[in-house]
Amino acid sequence: MVYGRLEERRTGSDRPIRFDPFAREFDMGLAQPCSRSVRLNGFATCLRLEQVYWDILGEMAKANHCSVSTLLSHVDREVHLRHGGVRNFSALVRVVCVVHSLKVEMAGA
Repeated sequence: MVYGRLEERRTGSDRPIRFDPFAREFDMGLAQPCSRSVRLNGFATCLRLEQVYWDILGEMAKANHCSVSTLLSHVDREVHLRHGGVRNFSALVRVVCVVHSLKVEMAGA
């Protein structure tokens, strides 16, 4: 009964999930990708991120008293100086947003 085992692995246990992101009015609009034109160190480019990341970038920019483009230029410049660049800048921006959110959450706890 190989198929039964595969199905069992996919569904997991019957234990309840402790944190269900859909339990409270989850806004699917935050998951919608949105493309925006930004300037990275003077070069115009387009960046496609989910709305939740644009919101976090806006909060980060506000906290730094700068524009989102200025903030992203800083990230781009630093990754080039420290690591020689990155292949997937959008993925880097997502990670920067998650790390920022985790730090904010830990500071508030």
